[in-house]
Amino acid sequence: MTEQSNGEHSVTLRKKYYFETYGCQMNSAESASLALVCRERGWTESNSEDADLVLLNTCSVRLTAEKRVLGRIADFCGIKKKSKNKLTIVVAGCMAERMGETLKEKHPLVDYVMGTSARSLFPQILQAAENGEKAVFEKNEKPVFSFSDTHLDEGKFSSFIPIMHGCDNFCSYCIVPYVRGREVSRDPQNIASEMRLVGERGVKSVTLLGQNVNKYKWGEMDFSSLIKFCASEAKKSGIKWLRFLSANPGNFSRETIEALGENPAFCRHIHLPVQHGSTSILKEMNRGYTAERFLELAGEIRAAIPGVTLSTDILVGFPGETEDDIDKTLQLMEEVRFLYSYMYHFNPREGTKAFDLPGRIEEEVKIERLSRVIELQQKHTRELLKRRIGSEEIVLVEGISRKNADELITRTERDEMVAVPGPKSLIGSFAKLTLSSLKGNTLRAKEALPCPGV
Repeated sequence: MTEQSNGEHSVTLRKKYYFETYGCQMNSAESASLALVCRERGWTESNSEDADLVLLNTCSVRLTAEKRVLGRIADFCGIKKKSKNKLTIVVAGCMAERMGETLKEKHPLVDYVMGTSARSLFPQILQAAENGEKAVFEKNEKPVFSFSDTHLDEGKFSSFIPIMHGCDNFCSYCIVPYVRGREVSRDPQNIASEMRLVGERGVKSVTLLGQNVNKYKWGEMDFSSLIKFCASEAKKSGIKWLRFLSANPGNFSRETIEALGENPAFCRHIHLPVQHGSTSILKEMNRGYTAERFLELAGEIRAAIPGVTLSTDILVGFPGETEDDIDKTLQLMEEVRFLYSYMYHFNPREGTKAFDLPGRIEEEVKIERLSRVIELQQKHTRELLKRRIGSEEIVLVEGISRKNADELITRTERDEMVAVPGPKSLIGSFAKLTLSSLKGNTLRAKEALPCPGV
């Protein structure tokens, strides 16, 4: 930290940081880890106008996300000019990995471009910022990805814990393998250590993260073995709920289904990205399974885990998609009935195989097809939530409702949101309630009772 003299003695000036995070839960976890590095060095969190260092943790999955970040970079470069270059600007994450130093060529006031494998360089960046210097790295020095010890977001009662990084599946539309690299699994003892650490700090719910989480492999331990291992560690750590993101249906084994059914610490909700309901399109996407196999898998999961809810991702407008393909997608949705879906249309990413595929769908056609998918999903979501009215549930109280300061926002293990009146003292604990009504996609209850035994 820098020092300033007041004539009698010097006082330490605490540096301030500000982060903006875009994209997936992995980015959120990594931002939490980097913020912890800042705090451990004595930095404090601030707003964007008052910060000494700004970090943008970026996403490259869709072009729209990159355009938004480029706009924010321009905003911060403007702030830096006004501060007479006292602001340090760091662009991190997938977009930084994809664009590299060309990003600095477009925006010379950006100080550091820190790709997905370069987080180990961050302490050097902080030290340089503290000393009013510029960190210098060897040009031939290629950072190697390593997992951080903790990804705890300060003050939260839920935590993300990465268990693997990268993806080897190479779906034809997806840029993730190119910006995240090949699959690397994390030492299970390191995972257990982080679970104990966040448990000691009051975390009640943990989500295990990976770009292709169910391909985890460490020696003889695969994902099904890790499920059992983490369920046992959760009990020791005081963690009550476990979840995971994001699983590829083509890699979802029967052993994994059995392990989930036998270990109730894992919540009764699974996010299972189908992407499309047409087997021919799934083949072009290089997804590694058929629509028929996905339907079988959904049935196997529901048979082994009673009451489980499923959510998904659906990609519309892939090159060569026909009206028949869309009808098959709608039919699959009718059969599975997802609780919710992340729905989007094809966004060509340069460098992926699908970027050069013939049969591009016109924009207005993609939008119209997507609207049909969205309409059907909204219908299913509302019908499924209505059926839940009258049920008694245990919920984790996550915070105060943004729409009503007198209400708490809570979550069921089936990943349903419930708003309920109640004291702030319940935040971060489990409560019992009865679902009484539905407003939009949020269930409601009249009161929440403490549930100390959970």
